[in-house]
Amino acid sequence: MANLQVKNVPDSLHERLRRHAREHNITLGAAVLNAVERELARAEWRRRLAQRPTTDLGVPAADLLAEARAERETELG
Repeated sequence: MANLQVKNVPDSLHERLRRHAREHNITLGAAVLNAVERELARAEWRRRLAQRPTTDLGVPAADLLAEARAERETELG
């Protein structure tokens, strides 16, 4: 397994990482690895999402949502 050293971590970020690790009962190293893994997974998800074909609804999605919300409000009274 490879090792990685990160230098020049701002104090505020270091404290946030320490707090996160403490709150989740994990080591600082595990907290950093989890954060890196989440970010890489998120980037991969964005890449895959960008490759998906788009769908033309014929009207803006915001208009459809507003209409559905208005109908729900009418039904709920």
